[in-house]
Amino acid sequence: MRPSALFACLWASATALPSSLPAGPDVSIVQLSNQPPSDLPTTWQWTSTGPLVGPKNDGRAIAGIKDPTIILINGTHHVFASTAQSAGYNLVYFTFADWADAPNATFYYLDQAPLGTGYRAAPQVFWFAPHKLWYLVYQNGNAAYSTNPDINNPKGWTAPKVFYPDGMPKIIEQNIGDGYWVDMWVICDSASCHLFSSDDNGQLYRSETSLEQFPNGMSQPVIAMQDNRNDLFEAACVYSLPDGKYLLLVEAIGTDGHRWFRSWTADSIRGPWQGLANTEQNPWARSNNVQFDGDVWTKSISHGEIIRDGTVDEKLLIDPCNIRFMYQGMDPSAGGEYNALPWRLGFITHNNPAC
Repeated sequence: MRPSALFACLWASATALPSSLPAGPDVSIVQLSNQPPSDLPTTWQWTSTGPLVGPKNDGRAIAGIKDPTIILINGTHHVFASTAQSAGYNLVYFTFADWADAPNATFYYLDQAPLGTGYRAAPQVFWFAPHKLWYLVYQNGNAAYSTNPDINNPKGWTAPKVFYPDGMPKIIEQNIGDGYWVDMWVICDSASCHLFSSDDNGQLYRSETSLEQFPNGMSQPVIAMQDNRNDLFEAACVYSLPDGKYLLLVEAIGTDGHRWFRSWTADSIRGPWQGLANTEQNPWARSNNVQFDGDVWTKSISHGEIIRDGTVDEKLLIDPCNIRFMYQGMDPSAGGEYNALPWRLGFITHNNPAC
C-alpha cells in the first residue's frame, strides 16, 4: 500500500493458543481438515462478493478504505484497515459477524487511541503468545507497531514504536529508487520472528530476530526476492501451512494496469521461494480467475489478507481448505490522485478441489 505524497497446521494443535486471551475474547481453536492436501493447487478459481465496506458519511472526508488485516474469533470478524484521503492516511477498526453485516459495521478511528494522529497505514494484526499481547504492525515512515492486551478495546493501542530505531535500513535506501518503503509484515516460527517489507521498486526485504528478543533486535534486511518493479510491487503476506511449508503472496501491477496477486511456496520463511501461481495467465488472484456475484465492480484484486480463523497467533497458520481473502478493489472507471481513489473492501472465496 503506497503512502501519501510524503510519500502488502502443522494442525491446530501445533499452534494452539492459550485457552483464553487475557482481557480479550476467548478463542476457540479451529480444527482444520482431517486430511490436509499435500500441496496447494497450482490453478486457482475464486468467487467474489460485491463491495461491502467503504467510507462513512461522518464528516471525515475519507476517500477510500484500504489494506485490510482480518481475523475471525468466535464468530466475530475483527478488521483493521487504512483510511485514505488527500490529506494522508490513518487506521480504522471495525467488527462484524456475517459478511452481510459488514456494510453497517461501526468505525472506530485509531487516531483517537494513543496510537495517535499522523501517517499510519497498511496494518497487520496478530496475537503474540509469548507476550500475551495483540500486536498491530503498520507503516509510519518506518516499520512501526503498537500493542494491546484486548483486541475489543480500540482505545488500548499504545503509541507507536519502531523496529528500526536508526531509520530506513541502508539496503533499502540503496535500492528504493523512486519507490516507497511500505507494507510491513511479521511472521514467526518456533525460534525466530521475520519482518518483510517492500519498496515499490521490485525488491522484497526480510529481517529477523529471535522469538525471545521480539520486537527488538531486528537484523539488517536482506533481499528475499527481486523482480521487475510492477511484477513485485507491494502488499506481501506470508503464511504457514499445515504441511510445514509457507505461502508468500505479493501484489503486482498487470500489463492492463490493474492490480493482482502472485504466489510462491517455500520450506522455510527464509526461502528460497518456488513459483506456485504467479503469472497473469495463471494468477493466484486476478480479474481473469475471479467470478463476481453480480456486477464486476473491480478489475483490481489489490492489497488484502487471508482470513485467519481461530488460529490468530504469530505463526499465521491458515487452512488450505478454507481460504477466503479480504481485498481492496475499486470502480475501474475511477481515476485521479492516488490518495483520493475510492477503494472499497470485498471478499473472494476459493474452492480447493483437493479438499
